[in-house]
Amino acid sequence: MSELIQQKIEELSKKIEEHNYNYYVLSNPTISDFEFDKLLEELIKLEKEHPEFLKTDSPSQRVGGQVTKEFKTVKHKYPMLSLGNTYNEEELRDFDERIRKSGLTHYEYVCELKYDGVSISLTYINGKLSQAVTRGDGEKGDDVTTNVKTISSIPLTLRGDNFPKEFEIRGEIFMPKKEFLRINENIHKQLMEEGYGEEEIYEKQLKNPRNATSGTLKQLDSKAVAQRKLDCYLYSVLGEDLPFASHFESLETAKKWGLKVSGDMEKFSSLEGVIGYLKKWDKKRHTLNVETDGVVIKVNAYEHQRFLGFTAKSPRWAIAYKYKAAQVSTILEDISYQVGRTGAITPVANLKPVLLAGTTVKRASLHNADIIEKLDVRIGDTVFVEKGGEIIPKIIGVDLTKRNSGNGSTLFEENAHQTKYITHCPECGTELIRAEGEANHYCPNELGCPPQVKGKMEHFVSRKAMDIDSLGSETIAQLYDAGLIKTIADIYDLKKEDLLKIERMAEKSANNLLEGIEASEKVPFERVMFAIGIRHIGETTAKKLAFYFKNIDAIKNASVEQLLEVGDIGEKTANTIIAYFADNRCIEIIERLKGAGLQFELSEQQLVNSSDKLKDLTFVVSGVFTRFNRDDLKKTIEQNGGKNVGSISGKTSYVVAGENMGPEKLKKAEKLGVKIISENDFIKMLE
Repeated sequence: MSELIQQKIEELSKKIEEHNYNYYVLSNPTISDFEFDKLLEELIKLEKEHPEFLKTDSPSQRVGGQVTKEFKTVKHKYPMLSLGNTYNEEELRDFDERIRKSGLTHYEYVCELKYDGVSISLTYINGKLSQAVTRGDGEKGDDVTTNVKTISSIPLTLRGDNFPKEFEIRGEIFMPKKEFLRINENIHKQLMEEGYGEEEIYEKQLKNPRNATSGTLKQLDSKAVAQRKLDCYLYSVLGEDLPFASHFESLETAKKWGLKVSGDMEKFSSLEGVIGYLKKWDKKRHTLNVETDGVVIKVNAYEHQRFLGFTAKSPRWAIAYKYKAAQVSTILEDISYQVGRTGAITPVANLKPVLLAGTTVKRASLHNADIIEKLDVRIGDTVFVEKGGEIIPKIIGVDLTKRNSGNGSTLFEENAHQTKYITHCPECGTELIRAEGEANHYCPNELGCPPQVKGKMEHFVSRKAMDIDSLGSETIAQLYDAGLIKTIADIYDLKKEDLLKIERMAEKSANNLLEGIEASEKVPFERVMFAIGIRHIGETTAKKLAFYFKNIDAIKNASVEQLLEVGDIGEKTANTIIAYFADNRCIEIIERLKGAGLQFELSEQQLVNSSDKLKDLTFVVSGVFTRFNRDDLKKTIEQNGGKNVGSISGKTSYVVAGENMGPEKLKKAEKLGVKIISENDFIKMLE
């Protein structure tokens, strides 16, 4: 029986890897995603039931789950040098001329698209993936093997048997555009539900695929890496006594081993062919599912590469041609103003639709009044719009020649005057304010401005706050527009008969919502403190206030000086808290929420576990612990008045070091003279 199970596992593994090869290397899938997922589920189930047959290179290991304690620093066997850059045809001809002057007359070039991701070096020993190391500083990089094994386009075991016993292949790991957009759409949806405005959401979204790739590869939990479907193109084979005469031949052979090499690589016998390739891909690259920022041009023959050699920083036989950031010009038709949850005003440029980097652009963020003034942008202007890997296109300038000479646009002639930033809220008409030192204008009518009120409610019911998941933004808008809720306190006065008046609200949905509201009464004080939505009070600051003052009344009665004693609270935040509790409308809301049964003080258990023993102390937590997990350890620090920070500085009081503390952190702590304590030392501090 066991032999049959083992045979089944081997057959499934082979079948899954074959489908991976078809999909990622040949770009020719032969089954649907659903069918593939079913095969993988079956394999995982069998391996779970029969762990004795689980192999380290099983396709099931790509789903992740292994947690890396720290990334080990590894010295590269062959340094990962950077390439020289060229930005125009003239500089490229200079590069070609230098090669000719070296004495070479007959040589070929290979052109490959330059993918915008994270450089990686993969080592294969006896056909199995042995190690994956990031570029780092070129001499040393981080060992990210566990995370790289989750990337389906990187084979764990090579095909065939004609590969070298040991070799290295380098490439670029990247996040596909579709995956990048999917993740950002999910972030947008979640934050909208939590009541954030567009500008705030933009700040929290992934900024570009390259940064997203880098951050993903550094995740400690490989399962989190697997959920972000990274991809990889490989472009350089290295090793001792490789059986190839040229770069092109090596990559064509690597494809046969199951390694993913770009099908867009081409070979040319002259520079004119290279220039034709550059022109072809200047626009065509935007249709790909991967960000590119140029083309890498290499001399093909290894003999010629050895002859040309290296400078101290880069090879003389290769260069990167960098394309200019995608840019177009179009007409600015209007400027509209959005009001966020916190009252922040965001100006938005409404553009005449134009194609930019493969997508139609209709809007661009103008951020704030200073940007509008700096650009001197006016309605009717012809503006230059750029999209350099960012999510939201930006206006980078104005075509003043069209403004001065007139561009034939009636819109321009009617609106040729300088843009005046709005003075009153576009939603409620309240005069805007702009605090000293702040870039944004705000509507101060936070309890009466509809977008702010609805935004505060969405924030209040969000997952990290009161967690009333059955009360979404659409339902809040319906209840608000119907006059049933005007403040967060009104949520606790809702009756079933009120809810049933709302469109598409069935009895079951109404019951679920009321149950969710009732369950929220048990949410602990620190989350309630976050939920009520005082400006500048985020999740961490709310915890600090709750554990420092123990109850809402103590916070309400605190002076500026007392508030400043709490870690991370500055004068601006302290004054905001004072102003909140000086508003009788806010006090009334708090009293009504108290009457509804919400928690406005620490529980008895929390009081037992909290103190000010770590007051004014700053901690860095590093490594793996036996009595705490890292999150619980950090929570204990906060509950006892301490502060967690991510990096070591001269202001750090202690490093709490567990097993496998990062070597760089250890070195820095010793250099700065920061005291390193064990888990047991930390526990003694609380006794």
